[in-house]
Amino acid sequence: MINHNLRFSAILLFALAGVFIVDQNIKTLFVEGFRYYTECIDLILVYNKGVAFSMFAFLAEYLKYIQLLLVGGVLAYVFYLRKICYAFPAGLLLGGAFSNIYDRFIREGVVDMVYWHCGFDFAVFNFADVMIDIAVLWLLLLNFKPNSCKN
Repeated sequence: MINHNLRFSAILLFALAGVFIVDQNIKTLFVEGFRYYTECIDLILVYNKGVAFSMFAFLAEYLKYIQLLLVGGVLAYVFYLRKICYAFPAGLLLGGAFSNIYDRFIREGVVDMVYWHCGFDFAVFNFADVMIDIAVLWLLLLNFKPNSCKN
């Protein structure tokens, strides 16, 4: 039987790496020129210098370091818990977060590309953002239903 810590770490690492790799490959398509337009959703290239809805863009260069500290705190907390049921959603969250932070270091900002404008204008977002949202909901559910996570 595989050691509990090894299983936890493997699940977390594979989820993190999977989200990071998929997100960076999608972003590369848009940085290299891919665009697609429809009546409701445009797939375009946007560099977000802030966080959601471009908030905190005024923090400029400091934002990536603040985010690294926050993500480091999440990583430390998840390793402190070491519950298998937290490994996959934490990996999704961390993979998305590291991918967006990576963009801040190598590009003009976070590469966003999905623009919803059917009925109302919505924020432009990316695959990493979706994975982070799913992970946050998943982790909230785990916290509100503590009996669902036994290990």
